[in-house]
Amino acid sequence: MTAIRLIAQWRDDPTEALMSVDLRVEETRLAAPWDVFGAIDLDGPHPRPFILRRDGSIDFGAGPDRWRTDLRNAEIKVGMLFTVWFNDADHGTYKIVKLAELGAKERK
Repeated sequence: MTAIRLIAQWRDDPTEALMSVDLRVEETRLAAPWDVFGAIDLDGPHPRPFILRRDGSIDFGAGPDRWRTDLRNAEIKVGMLFTVWFNDADHGTYKIVKLAELGAKERK
């Protein structure tokens, strides 16, 4: 099992709403059944941290936003796509653009 940071771009506008999620994977599948940490625009001017719940919901904490995703069922591999539903009527496709092993810089 490997701890990684997944970086994904929103296909409608790759410069906006970059998503990062810290995961444990085994080969190309999510191996951790527990809640995991993520963020939209982590290094940008308006970061939005969230918890990816076990049921696929994206929990921003206090506030009305109730997103959900099928990332937990996606193949965790660069180039793969997954969906994020922003509400009942609107959704977006994200593309995995980078997978980085957590702690790799510290071990060099």
